Amino acid sequence: MSSIILHRARTVFPVAAEPIADGAVAVRDGRIIAVGTHDDVTAELGDEVAARHEWEGALAPGLVNAHTHLQYTDMAEVGRGSYPSFETWALAFEKGYRTEHDWAASAADGVRQSIESGTTAVAEIVTDPAAGSAVHDAGLHGVVFWEVFGWKRSAWAQDGPERVLAELAALPSPPATGLSPHAIYSLDTDVFRSLQHLAEQHGVRLHIHAAESASEDEFARFGTGPLADRWRGLGHSDMQLLSGNGSGRGVVHYLDTVGVLTPHSHLAHGIYVDADDRALLRERGVSVALCPRSNAVIGLDAPPIADYLREGNPIGVGTDSLSSSPSLNVLDDVAELHRLARAQGYTGDDLHARLLHAATAGGARALGLDIGSTPSGTLATGHRADLAVFAVSASAPRDALAELVENAPSALTTIVGGRPLWTAAPLRTASVDGALA
Repeated sequence: MSSIILHRARTVFPVAAEPIADGAVAVRDGRIIAVGTHDDVTAELGDEVAARHEWEGALAPGLVNAHTHLQYTDMAEVGRGSYPSFETWALAFEKGYRTEHDWAASAADGVRQSIESGTTAVAEIVTDPAAGSAVHDAGLHGVVFWEVFGWKRSAWAQDGPERVLAELAALPSPPATGLSPHAIYSLDTDVFRSLQHLAEQHGVRLHIHAAESASEDEFARFGTGPLADRWRGLGHSDMQLLSGNGSGRGVVHYLDTVGVLTPHSHLAHGIYVDADDRALLRERGVSVALCPRSNAVIGLDAPPIADYLREGNPIGVGTDSLSSSPSLNVLDDVAELHRLARAQGYTGDDLHARLLHAATAGGARALGLDIGSTPSGTLATGHRADLAVFAVSASAPRDALAELVENAPSALTTIVGGRPLWTAAPLRTASVDGALA
């Protein structure tokens, strides 16, 4: 059996329990074996502790980026622009995508940036095979989703399932793999249904862009609007929603009719949703990954974070990619969600705690990482030791939590499965007798 390593910090945020002043987390064989005050954990474990790491900051579960495309990291120039509409941004993205890229190197750089911001798990969407191994190679946790885009029913009927399953099988594991049906406007209705069946048969999760663009609703209901006009202009008038004059339902309810709203799927963005949509998502057990900074770059409205919180929808936090966002730091989006929630009238004094939950446990739930033999997303005995320490200066737990959520402090270390993937500075390591080395 491996030695026990004890991580001590000024504040520990278990997330599923109250913050702990002068807390400690003990790790052995990649799992957490004790969480509590430093004195209590030390008294419990005694001479079993082989090494102690002292951190000047706050220790929390590792961040979970619940929606990102790390392969687009080298398209940051597109993300530095400002766009009046989704359709305008899409044109800029497509122009940038068509230039030459080293997708393997781009994805690897995105993984590096993620780890250095305290992220331990990602919902990574991959479009090109060359980018598919970056998360695996770095030892990061999460789900790598193969994106399914541009299929119409006639082509799909010929060899679509076989080709998609081959692409999925080519993704190295760990981490887990899944399928990402892109959006309601880029796949035919029958293709969505087929992808749900494939996901069930092969035991993988689904991740879908939904209600990101205001014109998606009109596309789904009536097969009209700016997005529909653009797709018709690209020669896709034969798509089922366009040729059939829509489904008569909004985006979320349309997705429900094709069977993809299940506890094994989660959505990205979820901006243009009403109370009925949010109620249906709760009923189906579907999480939504909110990406507010990406939405702002693209010229979209802010997600209704206050409504999601008031009504109790499960949410996670995503950065999206650098092609539409200023950084891959999940805490930057957490800080923006805090600002938006207050601006939208959320007055609850639990806001800091709920946003940290969204960025950790909420993301883990969205990816299915909160279940199984080694769950993650919270700090608890038996859980996977996915940890991050942040440069929080406040001493009182309440103040430290506010600083973490509102100020997006830098990460000091990122630990996945008990193994440090990155450390900003040399560890202050203590011997068993407590003397600092």
